[in-house]
Amino acid sequence: MSIVTFTTDFGGSDGYVGAMKGVVVSRSRGCNLVDICHNIPRHDVAAGAFALAQAAPYFPPGTIHVVVVDPGVGGSRASVIAVAKNQIFVGPDNGVLCLAAVRPDAVFEIEAPSFRREPVSPTFHGRDVFAAAAGLLAAGAPPEEAGRSLAGLMPLAVAKPEPEGSLSVLHVDHFGNVITSLKAAKVLNNTKQLKINGSSFTWGRTYSDVSPGALVAYVGSSGFVELAVREGSAVDALGVVRNKAIAWEAVTA
Repeated sequence: MSIVTFTTDFGGSDGYVGAMKGVVVSRSRGCNLVDICHNIPRHDVAAGAFALAQAAPYFPPGTIHVVVVDPGVGGSRASVIAVAKNQIFVGPDNGVLCLAAVRPDAVFEIEAPSFRREPVSPTFHGRDVFAAAAGLLAAGAPPEEAGRSLAGLMPLAVAKPEPEGSLSVLHVDHFGNVITSLKAAKVLNNTKQLKINGSSFTWGRTYSDVSPGALVAYVGSSGFVELAVREGSAVDALGVVRNKAIAWEAVTA
């Protein structure tokens, strides 16, 4: 049984997600439909990319992931199918796939009429292109039949090299925790504190290592260093934004 997941910024108050699912099951009845997230902030491609990257590795080989965070729908960006890590990713080539499909084995542009639902609405590629392609893939169609091969995926606009001694914000979760671009390996084993943006964060294992209201830094479930305020909001405390380098320093004494 094929598994098809959905990650969008559509929310839950309209019928957009339901329409996409209807197209998929019309092309591949009996497939298993799974919602990853539909509350991605509107037009926030980076947040969609991060949510997908958090969830996709835990699905079995052959899973088809449909991702629609697409502020440029109907424009010049390509519609693609990417094959990576024995999974298939379907969505706009605007950076939303690049964190989950790192170094893809193959990327194909969705061009073939059979991989689309006609007529294609210029404002709803989620239904008429991505869901249609996913349904056909779930029914067993090979990805290479979708169209021409592409060299790779577009990177995220925020995925820029950072100056030495700085980090950037990858994501802010529902609790206000700040997920940074800093990998655990960059932090020394004897680190006691991280100084970030003028604030000192106690280096810990989890939230309970500090008192309510205190600042704590730790390695999160995504493998990146995260910043939190126990029972509070780190993003409010720091006032940080994505795509801006932030100086950091490890304090070991």
